[in-house]
Amino acid sequence: MGRLTRTRPVVKVRTGPDGRVVRRSDTLAVEEPLEVRLGGTAYLVTMRTPGDDIDLVHGLLHGEGVIASAEDVVLARYCAGTDAEGHNTYNVLDVSLAPGVAPDGPIRQVVMNSACGLCGTTTIEQVTSARRHPTTWREPIPVERVLEAPDRLREHQRAFDKTGGLHAAGLMDADGSLVCVREDVGRHNALDKVVGWAMREGRLPLTGCALVVSSRASYELTQKAVLAGAELLVAVSAPSSLAVELADEAGLTLVAFVRGESMNVYTHPERLDLAAVGQVPVG
Repeated sequence: MGRLTRTRPVVKVRTGPDGRVVRRSDTLAVEEPLEVRLGGTAYLVTMRTPGDDIDLVHGLLHGEGVIASAEDVVLARYCAGTDAEGHNTYNVLDVSLAPGVAPDGPIRQVVMNSACGLCGTTTIEQVTSARRHPTTWREPIPVERVLEAPDRLREHQRAFDKTGGLHAAGLMDADGSLVCVREDVGRHNALDKVVGWAMREGRLPLTGCALVVSSRASYELTQKAVLAGAELLVAVSAPSSLAVELADEAGLTLVAFVRGESMNVYTHPERLDLAAVGQVPVG
């Protein structure tokens, strides 16, 4: 499927000495609802860019605390959901969970927009206690590798090149290779797709790995990184105060404003080889 983009007519306006009005086609990032059902019962609806929906659902259910591994999902399949012409929209996904696996509490039946994050876990204490994965970074990571990460992520953003309207997330392994990149209109969806892929590939927890996002480091993205067992979160834009608090408590190295030759390390700088750059400040 991969219905990432759609073309629509647009009137392009330019003012100034060379002012003109031109009719042209513009390529837009697709945003459609995905209804997630658990055993046939509606669980939630999230707005997302179609594509990699199976990865998305695995990552989303992991972040919600419903599943802990790929083995907790017996089957995930598209079901009823048609457009006016009777064609399957592929916007309804039913997940069959393994025996004994169920949401913590009643089915929520909520609607999540493409910018919201996790609605179930709401406190830092809950997230840090839910993290079951130790941090075992083997050696300091070169600063250059972190600085290069957003540019390398950008090289894989093919849909962004056409639309300018999609976020991206990537998984960087201990060798500095981007082993998975996903795009979506929602930044948390993009990260869910990466975490879901890693789960299905048997890579969780993400020990020794970094998650790279093309957006700001919000609380929900930090939460997902912590729960997935990542040791480093690299963001192009600013972190929120709550994201920094969570990263600090959970032992996650949070690096933001990664642009060109500069970056801000907000928590746990000991994982980075700062000594190779210059004198490391004390305190």
